[in-house]
Amino acid sequence: MKRRHALTLLAASSLPTLPARGFEKQTTHIATNSYPWTTFYGREKEPFPGHSDGLLQQVSQAGFQGYEPCVNKAGELKKMAPFLKKNDLKMRSLYTNSTLHEAAKVERSMEHVLEVARAGKPLGLKIIVTNPAPVKWGGKEAKTDAQLKTQAAALDELGTALAKEGVTLAYHNHDMELHHGAREFHHMLTATSPEVVKFCLDSHWIYRGCGNSELALFDAVTHYHERVVELHLRQSKGGVWQETFSMEGDIDYRRLFEFLNAKSVQPHLVLEQAVEGRSPKTTTAQLAHAASYQALTKR
Repeated sequence: MKRRHALTLLAASSLPTLPARGFEKQTTHIATNSYPWTTFYGREKEPFPGHSDGLLQQVSQAGFQGYEPCVNKAGELKKMAPFLKKNDLKMRSLYTNSTLHEAAKVERSMEHVLEVARAGKPLGLKIIVTNPAPVKWGGKEAKTDAQLKTQAAALDELGTALAKEGVTLAYHNHDMELHHGAREFHHMLTATSPEVVKFCLDSHWIYRGCGNSELALFDAVTHYHERVVELHLRQSKGGVWQETFSMEGDIDYRRLFEFLNAKSVQPHLVLEQAVEGRSPKTTTAQLAHAASYQALTKR
């Protein structure tokens, strides 16, 4: 039996024990985002091959059924399409950035997201995940209240436009949105319409953004679980990203799954187990992802 088929059967037999019935429909589809692969390539000082046949072959061989690419241009999807088909992978979601806090850039940024959505629909796209750009990537500058109002209004408008295309908009955050009393994070999920702006829950960015607080993570989940349509899964130990995902670590993922199951929330599952400077260095990207897949699906 081929490795991929064996892992798929493993997933089908075991994911319901995570631990309640709400995730049974997810047992045959778990995706991986492209971002963690870039971090593995980066630490080896190797150029990331893009959404290539070679990369998607590794994703498939690691056991995954889906691939969530980080997309900068709609043209990337046309190039990737034959590789998805060849490697028996679905693209139910994708990630793309947007700039929505500057009024002069909002229209063009929304046009970009809509262009990407239209290019993705023939490939099976259902969810677009976007993380509105900060004032400066890597900087500490906070958006003004006026900019946050502009951004929230733009998210609503974008979500409405995407809904007309049959695509769901999922708001995503990194750690910086949790600074300054988490006012950006909370405003995006308070001032937007739950009908058109959903939530991609990236547990670890909330954990890290709140000073490595699992308490803050579960408070956020308690408040916003009804909007969760996707989970980005990453684990750390002692605050450091690990090479492989595990249910136990800084974040109690069993508790998270139990909570969401109890609320009948069935999100799209996307592994995003990236590495950083202090991460262990014991294995390759493909083997790490295969181990992560097995950890997510085993009893």
